[in-house]
Amino acid sequence: MFVPADYWVRHPAWALDLVRRHPLALLVSAGADGLLATHVPAIPFENSLSDGTGDTALVGTTFFGHMNRLNPHWQALRDGTAALMVFTGPEAYVSPVVYETSPAAPTWNFTSVQLRGTVHRIDDADKMTVLRATVDTYERDHGSRWDPSGSLEYFDRLAPGVGAFRFAVTAAEGMFKLSQEKPRGIRRKVVDAFAADPSSRAQAVAEAMRRYDR
Repeated sequence: MFVPADYWVRHPAWALDLVRRHPLALLVSAGADGLLATHVPAIPFENSLSDGTGDTALVGTTFFGHMNRLNPHWQALRDGTAALMVFTGPEAYVSPVVYETSPAAPTWNFTSVQLRGTVHRIDDADKMTVLRATVDTYERDHGSRWDPSGSLEYFDRLAPGVGAFRFAVTAAEGMFKLSQEKPRGIRRKVVDAFAADPSSRAQAVAEAMRRYDR
């Protein structure tokens, strides 16, 4: 991913924060007839995070994911398959009207983290551990602390149709394009415009601009 200097990850915590807040990743790998892409729920393996390196502190870490076994993508995955995992955060269009200056040009603010690495299938014996960890993580970060104990038999019935995998990260890049190239005054106008927009997407970008303000 090409990342202009203004949009580099300024703090390693940014990348991990984004993948935790937006954990539905796009997994891309090559198949016999071309590229395959599947949206997958993904979570970092907590025990691997202390070993992360690079600007994103994610190189050398491990993520877990799963998909439907009937998906041709699953059937094409082999142990060690090279793949790309893309996490997309808040994004929204920026109209030049916001700048209140001329000349100006429109643009799109967005955030993204791309992980390159290898996919390794997880044995059926360990698959349920991944599924339960995914549920626990999502309920903690995005849900209502739902207790799955009453649904474990249902999980067991679903499990044969699910394939779980681990993703070993060999390279990681983040792009946080949030008007950093603009003077602080104009940047503030962009934040205020997004915050006042009724669209939840625009408001999410305003929040991200505040959170990742350098």
